[in-house]
Amino acid sequence: MNSSQTNSLQLLRLLVSRLERLSVDSHWARRASGLRGNIIKMLEEADSGEPVSAARLELVTGSAFDLLRRAAHDIPDLEELLKKKAG
Repeated sequence: MNSSQTNSLQLLRLLVSRLERLSVDSHWARRASGLRGNIIKMLEEADSGEPVSAARLELVTGSAFDLLRRAAHDIPDLEELLKKKAG
């Protein structure tokens, strides 16, 4: 395994932990669960010595970032909530 692939796998481990943190109330949580499952399967394959294609790594990494980005848009703006509460 080359250093680029090692870095990609470390990034996927980080993304798995971020996907786990999505609120179960979020409509993105179900998609995150499926994506997390796919990523964990890839990580297990890589850890057992099976080759993981760069294209597959790129696809799931991009999907994870996209899902996290979309979920972040659903997080309410704290300042806006405080203004509404005060006013």
